[in-house]
Order: sequence, then C-alpha cells, then structure tokens
Amino acid sequence: MSTRAVVIDHFSDVLCVWAYVAQIRVDELQRKFGQQVHLHYHFIPLFAVTEKRIGEGWHDRGGYAGFGEHVLEVCEKFEHVRINGDVWRGDIPKSSANAHLFLKAVQVLEQNGEIDSQARAEFDGHSLFEETAWRLRQAFFRDNRNISRRECQLALAEEMGLPTDRITALLQDGSAMAALCRDIELCKEYGVGGSPTYVLNEGRQKLYGNVGYKVIAANVQEVLHQPAAQASWC
Repeated sequence: MSTRAVVIDHFSDVLCVWAYVAQIRVDELQRKFGQQVHLHYHFIPLFAVTEKRIGEGWHDRGGYAGFGEHVLEVCEKFEHVRINGDVWRGDIPKSSANAHLFLKAVQVLEQNGEIDSQARAEFDGHSLFEETAWRLRQAFFRDNRNISRRECQLALAEEMGLPTDRITALLQDGSAMAALCRDIELCKEYGVGGSPTYVLNEGRQKLYGNVGYKVIAANVQEVLHQPAAQASWC
C-alpha cells in the first residue's frame, strides 16, 4: 500500500444542505483511507447574507418557506440524514459567517495545540473540531436552532468541553477573522464556487456538489498511486 498522503481541502458552508448530506461520505473516506488522507477544512460565504440568497433569491418560489420545502425534498432522498420539518422557518439565521467565525476559532485552538486534534472513538472517529462542526450543522438542520447566534455557539462549546474564554478571546483579537479571511482567499485561488467542494492534488483536481463517495475515493486513489511527476488521469 502507498505510504503517500493526500491533502484534501474541503470547502463548505455550514448552512448548505448538500454539505450536510455529504458528511457521511467524508466520514467514510477517513475510515477507508485513515492516515493516507488529510482533510483541511475551510468555509465559504455561500449563505453569508440569507436575506439576499433566500429572501430575495427565492421570493417568487415561496421565500424562506419555499426554500425550506426544497431542503426537505433534498433530505427525503437520503435516509441517513435527520431534518427538522420547520427548517428555514422561525428564528432564521441571518448569516452563516458568524457560525464560520466560531468554527475558525475552534480550529485555531486545534492548530495551536490547545485542544486535542486526534480522532476519538466516542465521536465516531471525528476530532474535537470535526465533531463541533458536525454538531453545529445538526443544531440547524435537525434541531432548527439559529446557529448564527453567539449564545447558541457558546452553549455548544460548553457541551463539547471547549474553553469558551479562549474562543471568545480569538473572536475578539481578530485571530478567527484572519483565519476565515484566509479561507475566502483560498476560495478565490482555487476557483471554488459552491458547497461542498473537494480540492486535491494542489488544485489540479476539484470535485464540487453532490459527488458520490466512489468518485471522491477514485480521485484519492489516483493521487495516492500515481508517480509524483505524472499528471493524474482523473
């Protein structure tokens, strides 16, 4: 077996239903390839202004309620996801950016070695950061909570045993914002236009949207086993 490791830059918006649906594929990728795959998580501002994207963008299709019906229809096709029947109704997030900023603060803690970065059995193989991101998505899609609210984010942090004082400090001193801005720069550098997007082979391979697990795995296999100086056939 190859000892090479593939870096996958994973771009998503926490409010994107397709990224929510696709989490099971990311999990399977990690189970299948283990240390041969290194996932780097980035966030894109797809739902940065929900009033613009949904309130105005879906105005002739029922607005937020119409978009909520669309999300329900998407999730009906995937038995593995749980979805709240009132999704995109009630206390609606104004922006995904606030949630992304919170997650970048948690990610900075991981990168600084302040929280554990190892996969945990109690989190089904997720790291603490990965589990926090997943539970934040669940809080919106499954529980219909407004995850753009700071109190919702900090309540989750406490539930996860994360240091809320350090998260707050990273939000206040600009560290989380700098990390989020770098994600946006990478979106432009790689030409990322949607969620989720998987970027492999230093930008040479890019998979976008509702891509099946076997397609993602085939691209990983190709990068793992091709000679370093040879272009991928995928």
